[in-house]
Amino acid sequence: MLAKQVIAALVGIVLLIGFARFDYHRLAAINDVLLVGAIGLTAITLLPIGFVDGRWISLGPFAFQPTECLKLTLIVYLAAAIARKGERVRSFGHGVLPFLAVLAVLGALVLNQPDLGMLLIYAALTVAMLFFGGANLWHLAGIVGAGLPLVALAIRLAPYRFARILSFLDPRAYSTSSGYQTMQSLIAVGSGGLLGRGLGASRAKLFYLPQAHNDFILSIVAEETGLVGTLVILGLIGLLVWRAFVISERAPDRLGQLLAFGIGFTIGFQALVNAGVVVGILPVTGMTFPFLSNGGSSLIVTLAMVGVLLNVSRHGDQEGVAQ
Repeated sequence: MLAKQVIAALVGIVLLIGFARFDYHRLAAINDVLLVGAIGLTAITLLPIGFVDGRWISLGPFAFQPTECLKLTLIVYLAAAIARKGERVRSFGHGVLPFLAVLAVLGALVLNQPDLGMLLIYAALTVAMLFFGGANLWHLAGIVGAGLPLVALAIRLAPYRFARILSFLDPRAYSTSSGYQTMQSLIAVGSGGLLGRGLGASRAKLFYLPQAHNDFILSIVAEETGLVGTLVILGLIGLLVWRAFVISERAPDRLGQLLAFGIGFTIGFQALVNAGVVVGILPVTGMTFPFLSNGGSSLIVTLAMVGVLLNVSRHGDQEGVAQ
């Protein structure tokens, strides 16, 4: 597991350096191709073929999750399309409806995997970038209002999702079933205290807390480094998100602004939701914590997003020097 994560980190760093040097305008120029390609890879995971394992496409000893790649391509597509539409984004027919159609396609794909958590990321990202891009607030409010019943229906039709909601409302009543993860996470967080048990000294990860290396890695961080260490991690994520928004503000064009905003929002949203799940204020969603959770696809794509962010920053600095 460690070896695979180290390899994924090295691949991600190579992509980070590459995207930092690759002009984001050229990336946006092929946004449709990137999106269709990522959708095609995700669709392959629904086929009963040998190299497909659930949400993953197996590549020898490694596995790749196309929905993570789809996250980055969606940011690029939204940024390019919204920047291209300009003031037309305020129109429902020309500005909002095409993005809803894309979101519907993505929803159909990821719900069949099933991965409601990833769909929530896509939906939140789409609404946030449309808001930042100047879309009509009433249109966005209508989208959210229409989407909530659909999310509720998706939860109700899947017994395991509905069980998560019930256990979220009263985790102690389901402490031996669907609420087990939440209870064990709270025990881990609470037992860390102010300074933690020490690095490597977690007890929850000794098969008490399922997915301790993945969705609930922050619980282990809290247990081993305490409140202080957890706040440092969250502070670093917050600093990165803040810098992304500063880069967005200083970007030389609308496309750069949207790209930087989308990347910052995605990383921040995913971290906040994961942290909320860990401390029991949100239902279990299956979202990973950026940079820390085990999972090569997530780490590679997140580092690639940082590379794009650095590229936007670089162009912003060059524009400032030129002026």
